[in-house]
Amino acid sequence: MKVAFAGLGVMGFPMARHLAEAGHEMAVFNRSPEKAARWVAAHGGRVGKTAAEAAAGAEVFILCVGNDDDVRQVVGEALPAMAAGGVIVDHTTTSAVVARDMAELAAKGGRAFVDAPVSGGQAGAENGQLTIMCGGTPEAFAKSEPVIAAYAKATKLMGGPGAGQLTKMVNQICIAGVVEGLAEGLHFAKRAGLEPQAVYEAISKGAAQSWQMDNRWKTMSEGRFDFGFAVDWMRKDLGLVLDEAGRNGAALDMTRMVDGFYEEVQALGGRRWDTSSLVARLEKP
Repeated sequence: MKVAFAGLGVMGFPMARHLAEAGHEMAVFNRSPEKAARWVAAHGGRVGKTAAEAAAGAEVFILCVGNDDDVRQVVGEALPAMAAGGVIVDHTTTSAVVARDMAELAAKGGRAFVDAPVSGGQAGAENGQLTIMCGGTPEAFAKSEPVIAAYAKATKLMGGPGAGQLTKMVNQICIAGVVEGLAEGLHFAKRAGLEPQAVYEAISKGAAQSWQMDNRWKTMSEGRFDFGFAVDWMRKDLGLVLDEAGRNGAALDMTRMVDGFYEEVQALGGRRWDTSSLVARLEKP
């Protein structure tokens, strides 16, 4: 298909690569034009100097940008340039409000919008193994799903516009609790005089097992956090969660508490540390 991709960051750059490798006709846009030029030099296609130029004639326009305001701007620019009946797929983690607004805007222009936040991190993007939770009409999902399958291991339509973002919020709530539990467990193990690796080997095949434990136990025990999903990004996501909870009345005591713990990590200089750095606030002198 004729596909455009906006936002060539640590996630978007490899995601767009998978699309090129799948044989789609690609156009890319990035606010830092050198990234777009580097992508085209490596993978072919063309560079759009603007989002609208990249989206010209696109059947599917995919974006992976920073926040609600970025989505509103890029979609507003790209939408009129797309092919009639085209679909916008937004992999940015945003509010459900902006997803619904963009779906309404797209429908008025004879196009469709799918909110499609992802889970799996940079490694998932690089390896084409992302989990993607989608919100939109069944028709828009059916058109976009074969395209985004290029970098997904699992894709599911969760409901109408905004449902993908709401599902991503559930994902972040669950991760926040798991990482805090892991941080406290590791901290306790050290204070109790236990060897962290031995503890991991003892408990990681039972009910306490998690992706976070398998992939972060060792680095947490070593105090290494210079990789992965940044604390600043997690706080942005948890802010979206807490805003939505304010609207729907959900009681999120643990999530609010962990968000405060991440604020402490930021104060320690850990704005770009991996989210597993929650343990750092427990281990500080």
